[in-house]
Amino acid sequence: MNELPNADAKARDAALAAAGEVAAAGTAVIEYRSRGRVLIIGSGEAPDAVAYMLPSPLSARILRLDDDALADDVSVPLAERELSIEGHLGAFVVHLGAEGQPGHQVLSADLLLDLCEPPRLSAPLKPPGYFVSDTEPASLEAVAEEMGEYSGTFEKPRYFEYDAAICAHGRSGQAGCNRCVEACPAEAITGLVETIEVDPYRCQGGGACATVCPTGAIRYAYPRPADSLARIGRMLKAYRAAGGADPVVALVSEADMAAFGPLPDNIMTVELEELASVGLDTWLSALAYGAHQVVVLRGESVPGAVDPTIDEQLAIGRAILDHLGYARDTLASVVPGETPPATPTLPAGARKVMHGAMNDKRNMLFAAIDTLAAHRDNAGDVVPLPDGAPFGRVQVDGGKCTLCMGCTSVCPAQALAAGGETPRLVFHEINCVQCGICARACPEQAITLEPRLNLDVDGRRRGVTAHEEAPFHCVQCGKAFATRSVIDRMLDKLKDHPMFASERARRRLKMCDNCRVVDVVQDDDAMNNPV
Repeated sequence: MNELPNADAKARDAALAAAGEVAAAGTAVIEYRSRGRVLIIGSGEAPDAVAYMLPSPLSARILRLDDDALADDVSVPLAERELSIEGHLGAFVVHLGAEGQPGHQVLSADLLLDLCEPPRLSAPLKPPGYFVSDTEPASLEAVAEEMGEYSGTFEKPRYFEYDAAICAHGRSGQAGCNRCVEACPAEAITGLVETIEVDPYRCQGGGACATVCPTGAIRYAYPRPADSLARIGRMLKAYRAAGGADPVVALVSEADMAAFGPLPDNIMTVELEELASVGLDTWLSALAYGAHQVVVLRGESVPGAVDPTIDEQLAIGRAILDHLGYARDTLASVVPGETPPATPTLPAGARKVMHGAMNDKRNMLFAAIDTLAAHRDNAGDVVPLPDGAPFGRVQVDGGKCTLCMGCTSVCPAQALAAGGETPRLVFHEINCVQCGICARACPEQAITLEPRLNLDVDGRRRGVTAHEEAPFHCVQCGKAFATRSVIDRMLDKLKDHPMFASERARRRLKMCDNCRVVDVVQDDDAMNNPV
């Protein structure tokens, strides 16, 4: 006799049904066209064997790596030339040798089969249309059958949106954040001088780029963050309305769902195309929406290169939650074969508020954190965070800073600003993403970074003085035009310069621009004896 589902199971079914009613906003489409031209890279007999197995309308050409390989109608020998591979499904370009040098040859293909060990392309996620196989007959037969489906026209969503205006990759020649470039398992992101460039044809929606981006300059577009969060919010609301207790949100890649088997009745799964497509902003928002726990189910489909991204997000989230009095397992990570940890007890007085789902990453994070911190009496505390956190402050060494304001001109997030008419450097902690551009741009090396989270809402929003000096006044007209530290450094650096050997010339360094020009014209020594 079958057992009747308990209250949590019925509530979970209602929650999953409600989540399914949330439709994701559309996005642009990327189109591929393949005519079935296959390039097989390998040696020995395997390339010939798999070429024979390829179904119509695929046609094969073989790039042979054997030292003694000879050219024929379908074979091209590598012949000790360098090999480089570019492109994607429908548009692969393979260079043999260096362009412009003797022996350089270019091969094109729609599909590429790599029989090398290790594969010639090292990216954890190979470009669409790039297949890898060992040389066992069963493996060759399987990959030949799979490749047979890749002739014609194909579409996929454009998975990302990019806003260069808030990107912290670089400013004024200074290198900044490189997290998306390092995190992309498809190696589809290239760092330029001040921005990045994403190849939409190589991008496969891994999502790690959006997860690690501190500003939200690059974000997942299908589904958008607001769509994912709206789905989770609808799910939790329906679960509570149906009488469910201790709700848990589990995030899992669609390809790995079966590997985790039946889960406890209070666990609601959110299936994602790629597990890393959502990160700390969604995890903490789910807790703020009412989940007692968020569990990340990490299966075999998750590229190993993405694991550090997930681990970093977990470390940052746990540091915040631990400081707020939440149990470590409030954010949990589970692999197949492991049992999800028991649902933790919430801190006394903890409350949940459903803030609006949004696509602004920073605002979503702060809204979630402020909700989770609302039960604390000492909400003004500061949470120390590990390196890589997207929050923090800059510390300015007053003994070194000259208030040149070079840092304010390069800060991509407007975290640093000049203090108006007063020689003052103002810092807005809410904007700081810890990219480090200001520290690298500072000529005096007066700036250091401190990853942390300020739980005082007014304190992190309010501009604070990072460094301030009294203005230095022109010794001729009395106009304020610099700071004492700037004048002192200038006098020290120029003390042995022949142009400033006289006391009058040195005094000119203490004048504003206008007075300095007038004094030079009136100084016969300066006019008659230029250096």
